[in-house]
Amino acid sequence: MRSPFPLMNVSAGLLVLGLLTAGLTLPSPAVADDVIGRFSNDWTGNGLQVQAIEDPKVKGITCHLVDFDRSLIDRLSKGNWFEDPSNASIACRQTGAVTVGDIDLSQKGEEVFSERKSLIFKSIAIRRIYDRPNDTLVYVVYSRQVKDASAKTSISTVPLFSANATWTKGKPAAK
Repeated sequence: MRSPFPLMNVSAGLLVLGLLTAGLTLPSPAVADDVIGRFSNDWTGNGLQVQAIEDPKVKGITCHLVDFDRSLIDRLSKGNWFEDPSNASIACRQTGAVTVGDIDLSQKGEEVFSERKSLIFKSIAIRRIYDRPNDTLVYVVYSRQVKDASAKTSISTVPLFSANATWTKGKPAAK
């Protein structure tokens, strides 16, 4: 039997297709072991997610990243299925004996973490920079977004002067 409301069938079909597609193509969450906390911050189910991220080249340093996780209700109401806001904050601390591996000592530092926040053009990343004069590791979380630039940032520092850090390639000389 044919429906008296053909547009409703098309709309319902598109909604089902959208829900199925969204489940397959949304940015994947961080590995479950990295997520240490998650809670809702409003009635629509939008939430904040807290991840523990270890620096892959500096043992004994853990960064805690909190970022936004959009709910299905928010995705439906805004019609933007495929991206999360790139708002994030970071705090990094010494959580064990510090061993500094072969890190990039240049002013640009190096990326230690990246996570997609949309299908193509948006992600958040953590970059480590070594502040040689102050013997401090600087961690910056920032958004990479083509449309509205990358102005959303947060910073955390881990001083090494009292950490008794071991450098696998020898501590760089002060400039």
